[in-house]
Amino acid sequence: MMSQRRGIHLDQSELLCKKGCGFYGNTGWQGLCSKCWREENQREKQKQIQEDWALAERLQKEEEEAYRHQKAQSQSNIAPFSKFEERKTKEKSSKVHTVTKFFSPSTKTASKKDAGPFDAQSPSSSSGRHSSVDSDHATREFIDFLKPLKSGREIFKQCRAFTESMVYKRDMAADELSECVQDFYQNLSDRLLTQFKGSSDQVESVMDQVEKYMMTRLYKEVFCPETTDDEKKDLAIQKRIRSLHWVTIEMLVVPVDEEIPEASDSVVKAITDVIEMDSKRVPKDKLACITRCSKHIFNAIKITKKEAASADDFLPTLIYIVLKANPPRLQSNIQYITRFSNPSRLMTGEDGYYFTNLCCAVAFIEKLDGQSLNLSSEEFDLYMSGQASPSWPLAPGASSSSPGSAALTQVHTGLDLLTGLGERQERVMEKARQLESDLIDWTDEVEQKVQSVLESFPPETQEDPPATATASGTAAAAAAPSSAIDADNVENELLPPPLTPQVFAG
Repeated sequence: MMSQRRGIHLDQSELLCKKGCGFYGNTGWQGLCSKCWREENQREKQKQIQEDWALAERLQKEEEEAYRHQKAQSQSNIAPFSKFEERKTKEKSSKVHTVTKFFSPSTKTASKKDAGPFDAQSPSSSSGRHSSVDSDHATREFIDFLKPLKSGREIFKQCRAFTESMVYKRDMAADELSECVQDFYQNLSDRLLTQFKGSSDQVESVMDQVEKYMMTRLYKEVFCPETTDDEKKDLAIQKRIRSLHWVTIEMLVVPVDEEIPEASDSVVKAITDVIEMDSKRVPKDKLACITRCSKHIFNAIKITKKEAASADDFLPTLIYIVLKANPPRLQSNIQYITRFSNPSRLMTGEDGYYFTNLCCAVAFIEKLDGQSLNLSSEEFDLYMSGQASPSWPLAPGASSSSPGSAALTQVHTGLDLLTGLGERQERVMEKARQLESDLIDWTDEVEQKVQSVLESFPPETQEDPPATATASGTAAAAAAPSSAIDADNVENELLPPPLTPQVFAG
């Protein structure tokens, strides 16, 4: 029993809110759902407000005491102080008037000729530099969606005013920005249910479009803001996943056989979907990528096991997919969804369930150690430092306390055999290249020797025949040219036969 790997198990109750409300919790909210988290924040804020009021009252009393003491010492300081208070009151009233005027609708824009029923207009100079093609397209889609609704004009005005006001809050903390957006979601949803008399399905559809419009326009301001350490967390988790590249599918007890083409194809699609999450701007679209990834995982498990997958099969496979994909800006995307997604979507439904599992997978990767993989601490440290790998033998002196499975032993043996065959092939190729070079050198050497012999012994020229040649030799020599001439005559065969001498009796 000790030789079996334990695997990764997660009880369904661990995914739910710690307060037992029945909704899904989130590690970013300390295991609470968005509703309980907001209630906790509200209580903490109320407590902080009460403490601030008590501090302000105490400081005011101290200031009044100091003022009465100063008044008693010198009566000459009363007039300047009164003037200062009057000037301060005027400045305060002017600031309030300026802010009220800024957020009030402009009379000039209402008389614009091209203004439609929703007063859609080009962005102002202050917010124009934040607009893009995507935001303009989202605005047009939002307007087209709201046109059939009776309250569409009012919804658009509220969303546009809130979006423009959020541009000037970019210096706020991320939690405060999230609180503003979530409060707007909640208030608008309540008004749609009460004032506008909308059904729950219709309200959900409108809120989806509201989220798409607002988050597309505010994406640059609220995604990975400079006031947070999201970028630092992204680099940390990316480095962590890279250092865990040696984790195998057997160590996580993932019930997926990548040798099956259909299962391997589902794994590739799941990796693609979780990587694609970073390219989306709307939280709903990012959650859709996570949902598609999870469904591909369930499909791969079903193909391998020939049966439906369970939660204990899903979570290890999701961890394996995240390790293989190493998604870009993983923590920033999780925080962005947590802060600015419609809370009702994260608390219930498929999207909320799969997103909660993704948060658990990332938390597991951050806390992964040798015990989680049934490895000794020495093995884990060697693998993390790169000094050894599951496919290599351990360094000298390193002891392995975990029994290796038969499958891993067979894989290691095969890798060693392939390594030996590769070395032998390299030696054969090297000798073949050497033989080819020797043949070329031998050919060049033979040609050089032949050329040297020909230069050393030139061919002799033929001399004229001696003058004392015999008559027969002369006749033969004389006959030779004629025969040669006749031989060159290709028409000899066409000539008639020579005349034969005849003898006549005389």
